[in-house]
Amino acid sequence: MTDRRRFLAGLAGVCAASALPVSRADDGMRVLTATDVHVKDYPTVQAVQWIGEQLERRTDGRLRLRLYHAGQLGRESEAIDMARFGAIDITRVYSGALNNAFPLTQALCLPYVFDSVAHLRRALDGDVGAQVLQGFQARGLVGLAIYDSGPRCFYNIKHPIVEPGDLHGLKIRVPMSDIFIRMLRLFGANPTPLPLGEVFSGMETHMIDGAENNIRSFQSSRHFEAARYWSHSDHSYAPDVLLMSQRSLESLAPRDRTLVIELARESVQVMRGLWAHQEEAARRTVMESGVRSNECDIAAFRAAAQPLLEHYRRDPAIDRLHRRIRELA
Repeated sequence: MTDRRRFLAGLAGVCAASALPVSRADDGMRVLTATDVHVKDYPTVQAVQWIGEQLERRTDGRLRLRLYHAGQLGRESEAIDMARFGAIDITRVYSGALNNAFPLTQALCLPYVFDSVAHLRRALDGDVGAQVLQGFQARGLVGLAIYDSGPRCFYNIKHPIVEPGDLHGLKIRVPMSDIFIRMLRLFGANPTPLPLGEVFSGMETHMIDGAENNIRSFQSSRHFEAARYWSHSDHSYAPDVLLMSQRSLESLAPRDRTLVIELARESVQVMRGLWAHQEEAARRTVMESGVRSNECDIAAFRAAAQPLLEHYRRDPAIDRLHRRIRELA
């Protein structure tokens, strides 16, 4: 908590003085600061740690990275602002949290736009991913990389979800994203935006009935201890994005800028390798604990989500990205 207060106070100072990040040493050594809301052993956290290890090794210790995990410096919305103003250097955030400020990310979060992880990766590794990353430059950020994070499914404390009608009246946590709020309403649920860190207590106190996320987050957040029903809706493959303060990147020497960008791109494969192993281990853990798993009527969910797709595709930029994504299916 002390670290968080210190950095939030630093953010106010940066905004007032328009100063460069303070993580610079007089002897030429630079310590970059990174944040993530996930726990220490989560694949995205470990991938960014790998970037830090490579930076230190390849610059003989001149460039280093200090990573604050498990939301030590606040929520993702706070991390985005801190990066924009240069109070922190790098942050990993869920793409749903970026939808309003960076509209191109909406194309990655729409329901049933991707058919599989392989389909998602074809899009992220090609021109679709490149266009989305370029879109961050308009607001003081640099898109370094996109980490995929598997299909998102529903889980709850009451009963199996097979078709949209089973969500009727349930209070389901969603991220702070208009797409997810509108999608849950179309499914008949009562969407409840909450930070990830408040979901467990929300289910325990019955403030909410469930949530939606990938299996690794379901396990690492220990939500499976409260929600005993997991339903394979696969309604979204919305990925994570690794962002850097444009101010921080431009303050580096040209060769160091290139190195940071190269390592960030390389970290995607590191993250995917970790993800494959941990996703399967997470699935075993939650199922062995007695969580009940069921398949869903995907056709019914697709049909219910269709008005949402039509709404967002009225934007020509989103429609172009959507068409390109579907071409890669």
